[in-house]
Amino acid sequence: MKLIYILLISIFSFSVLAAPSHLKNIQGYTFDEAGQLITFTDLIFDGGKVMAIGNQKLANQYPNAHVMDGQQRIVVPGIIDAHGHILGLGETLLAVDVRDIASAKKSAEKVRDYAQQNPELGWVLGGGWNQVLWPGQKFPTAAMLDEYIQDRPVWISRVDGHAGWANSKALQIAGITKDSLDPPGGQIMRDKNGAPTGILIDNAMTMLWEKVPQDTEDALRRKLDAASEHLLSLGVTSAHDAGIDYATYQYYIKRSQEMDLNMRIYAMIAATDPKLAEMLAKGPVYDQYDYLAIRSVKVYGDGALGSRGAAMLAPYSDDKNNNGLLLTPKKQLKPLFDLIIGSGFQLNIHEIGDRGNRLALDQFEDTFTRIKGQHLRNRIEHAQVIDVSDIPRFKSLEIIPSMQPTHATSDMNMAQERIGKMRLKGAYAWQSFEKQGSMVTFGSDFPVELANPFFGLHAAVTRQNRENKPDQGWIKSEAVTVQQAFKAFTLNAAYAAHQEKILGTLTAGKWADFILIDQDIFTVPPQEIWKTKVLETWVGGVKVFDGNNH
Repeated sequence: MKLIYILLISIFSFSVLAAPSHLKNIQGYTFDEAGQLITFTDLIFDGGKVMAIGNQKLANQYPNAHVMDGQQRIVVPGIIDAHGHILGLGETLLAVDVRDIASAKKSAEKVRDYAQQNPELGWVLGGGWNQVLWPGQKFPTAAMLDEYIQDRPVWISRVDGHAGWANSKALQIAGITKDSLDPPGGQIMRDKNGAPTGILIDNAMTMLWEKVPQDTEDALRRKLDAASEHLLSLGVTSAHDAGIDYATYQYYIKRSQEMDLNMRIYAMIAATDPKLAEMLAKGPVYDQYDYLAIRSVKVYGDGALGSRGAAMLAPYSDDKNNNGLLLTPKKQLKPLFDLIIGSGFQLNIHEIGDRGNRLALDQFEDTFTRIKGQHLRNRIEHAQVIDVSDIPRFKSLEIIPSMQPTHATSDMNMAQERIGKMRLKGAYAWQSFEKQGSMVTFGSDFPVELANPFFGLHAAVTRQNRENKPDQGWIKSEAVTVQQAFKAFTLNAAYAAHQEKILGTLTAGKWADFILIDQDIFTVPPQEIWKTKVLETWVGGVKVFDGNNH
């Protein structure tokens, strides 16, 4: 959205002459520099940045300001989602979405309808299925898709992105047969005769995905624009993009140089990209208006809990011969950590299982001992199921637990079945991390989960789904307060991106990224938080979403 940049340039060029903006008569909340929640009724911003917050007396200090009446609405800093997949979200918004559909058959029928409506598509792509929600909880098969679509390849990813469902045409194009071997860190699911069923897990997905035509620049544009528009409408002004390839790296830089980004992106380079070393050698990437920062790398540790791919110290309670998968073999961690941290890039590793988390902590400790690097604010993404003895190591090693509250409420219907009650003591342990002083950071993991941050705030505080079940909350002792949750989605998320001096609060000198919402999340009953609607979204002092026009 070049208009935003043009406005910013104009603001900077003429800020000496132009009047600042004064948003008055509001109920404002922000954290101060000490991390304490404070309130204000008036907000002054100019040049895209906050000049002052306070009460109506600010009018005397800025008599020439352009005044806007906030009409007593609630104003808070823009949400920073610390873990999502921006182009994946755009793809989901533009492709067929089978999320929350009640059966495999109905999902296949929706894919059929989408394929019929889009006859020009070479590949039929989509995502969102979750067999745990279906009768019998069985994985779907290629035959279910073949019933409706035989002439075109179909690939529908599981809701967590760690498994996918292909039809026979897609398997044929990928060359996946009875004789194909499981790749390291992946699994081709097979029937009793050894033939592929159509389900590929973790690294096995690459065998098929590499046959899918690569995105054109136009496709990248449509995905980024769709995702940005959606996120801004939800009050998300900045997102940490967890794993971008070289093509996306180049495209983001191009959009930044053309001053054509309309939300802030903190992008993590995918450690699996063949050009990783080349991107690291170029050093960090920054944007003068802080719309783009690339100074971190996403490493893929283990798989996901739902597909039993999370790496566990002991076998799964419901699959006694399975300890999960390591997407990056243990022996590759040391050279990878040394390369990334040695290049001065923050290392953010995906770990869900207790073995995966331990291996990551062990490798951080080893790398820090030899080459330092704690100051990079390295992170474990998800930090989902952890042996309780390992939780204190996050604090001692200065590792940020980057967590997603709605994962707990999505997983609660199967987590105990997967790992048993004892191992849940270190699972989704947000309050345990808070109590030891860890910098807890929250995101949604969109499009795995819905991107609405108020769903995450609600889950964090209540440990309930949006039907407010279970009644007392699931493992309620690990719930956090509204203030803790909101800080994890704002100031802490900014810190986790080395951006706490420019984002995360509405204090003087920071970018004027803020949202107007329809209810006071700090005073409404916690069960109501998820219903919050965004009225307006502002980035750098420019309105980029107006709910009145939607």
